[in-house]
Amino acid sequence: MHNEKNWAGNYVYNAAETYIPDRVDQVQEFVATRSRVKALGTRHSFNAVADTTASHISLRKLNRVIELDRTRHRVTVEAGIRYGELCGYLHANGYALHNLASLPHISVAGACATATHGSGDRNRNLAAAVHSLELVQGDGTTVAFTKEDSERPIEAAAVGLGALGVVVRMTLDVAPSFEMSQEVYENLPLTMLKDDFDAIFSSAYSVSLFTDWKRPSFNQVWLKHKGRAPDDGRVDFYGATRAGAKLHPVPGSGAEHCTEQQGVPGPWHERMPHFRMEFTPSAGEELQSEYFVSRGDAYAALCALEEMKDRIAPLLYISEVRTIAADELWMSPCYRQDSVAIHFTWKPNWDAVRDVLPIVEEKLAPFQARPHWGKLFTMQPGRLQSLYAKLPEFRRLMARCDPEGKFRNDFLDTYVMGK
Repeated sequence: MHNEKNWAGNYVYNAAETYIPDRVDQVQEFVATRSRVKALGTRHSFNAVADTTASHISLRKLNRVIELDRTRHRVTVEAGIRYGELCGYLHANGYALHNLASLPHISVAGACATATHGSGDRNRNLAAAVHSLELVQGDGTTVAFTKEDSERPIEAAAVGLGALGVVVRMTLDVAPSFEMSQEVYENLPLTMLKDDFDAIFSSAYSVSLFTDWKRPSFNQVWLKHKGRAPDDGRVDFYGATRAGAKLHPVPGSGAEHCTEQQGVPGPWHERMPHFRMEFTPSAGEELQSEYFVSRGDAYAALCALEEMKDRIAPLLYISEVRTIAADELWMSPCYRQDSVAIHFTWKPNWDAVRDVLPIVEEKLAPFQARPHWGKLFTMQPGRLQSLYAKLPEFRRLMARCDPEGKFRNDFLDTYVMGK
């Protein structure tokens, strides 16, 4: 189990051991007897946020549904469950989650810990659905954070970066199940966003724009509608034209692994992600970066990046632009800010990507862009820390939950503690 790689294969973990428990009491015993511990999810982060030179604990076997509360409309799960597994259970029982990421293969705990998100004008990131969570502290005892507890508010811990302990149990708010349908349009001019940004992004439950930055336009627009797509005979969408066949976001890639398109209705969990659960991604052979800017700055930020498209395009598979609603989560990039995420899926050439990221970050600096915690960035620690108003409180919470620094690692020391 040693020297495991992340999903994309670009990062090799440095743990001396990896333990895979079956039960929470085994987690407690393991954590209590180790000097340094980091929880490892489905290994979808691209950087060192979950790494350690000491002990890894994988919760992949703690993946059960514990309770479905039909009165309060909440589901309680073990932290290792993956979204794809949870979605199938919820749908079978008449429920849904408000939002999903592009991939349904990621673990609930890992996705929430890093503020992973889907999209939608009224959809907050995945961690915003967390009503309460239970984590194992350094001495092996458990502690709960909930929406009702002012001493241990869920807003402090839902995006916890693995810094507070090992999350073992989570309770999520759920909604009644619903159908969705998905339409794809091609070739939306970037200039359409200047005056019609709000209209474009509010035109469906979830909207994604994809570009390879080769031209000042978006190759594809993915509209995910709640219920059936509007039957208005529309073939034009703000200058984009309806796709005549099912498409993959990356030009030239086959669409067989993508969720159903062309307005065909189906269950929410089979439309909201871009990729189907039964398709398990192989080693991704890609790199990812993502930056969050205020919604009001999005068009200007995209225009700034367009100025350097000749530097970006040769290194890129695809770039995706999505909106995320503001939340109250202390370490979320969308804390009290309606945001737009600009995502880059790079070709696996880290030396070249590492050279271009500082230029991307310089272009986005006037817009106070915040990098995704689980993806690749080169921003200076002091700059990143200045973007989080709640960082001092989070540091104090870390000291309270983890006085011995058992859950710290180089990433947290560098980017959160500022050491």
